[in-house]
Amino acid sequence: MRVLFVCLGNICRSPTAEGVFRAKVAAAGLAEHVEIDSAGTAAWHIGKSPDSRTRAAAKQRGYDLETLRARQVQPTDFARFDWVLAMDRSNLADLQKLRQFAGGTQPQLFLPLADLSESEVPDPYYGGADGFEQVLDLIEAASDALLQRVREQL
Repeated sequence: MRVLFVCLGNICRSPTAEGVFRAKVAAAGLAEHVEIDSAGTAAWHIGKSPDSRTRAAAKQRGYDLETLRARQVQPTDFARFDWVLAMDRSNLADLQKLRQFAGGTQPQLFLPLADLSESEVPDPYYGGADGFEQVLDLIEAASDALLQRVREQL
């Protein structure tokens, strides 16, 4: 099973989702069965580490994002991944445009997998520390729901 999380720059939301989901999959004993990655729809931060605030917030909850590096989503990702999960509608629209030429897995929003009132993970980049905490709360909840679905498909 292969899961790809996607946001705009791949330095805040999607690497957080990658790190959180990776930890949950490992704790469930499924690490050898699930490949997890993240990417951005934009090329601004290729090769860079996640935002320092993202790394700090994740570290406080026990998630290690230090080895992650930003990359841009590629048309081949739709054939490679079973799940392509966008953090918001804008990135979902960008993914759908890219996929129309590539075929493969239909991208979808990440949060609707969980029973949450929100449908999008807000971008914390221009806000304060509380935004990064909110992102973690949402991603942890949606990751639990995704893990249940992955278990059912394995």
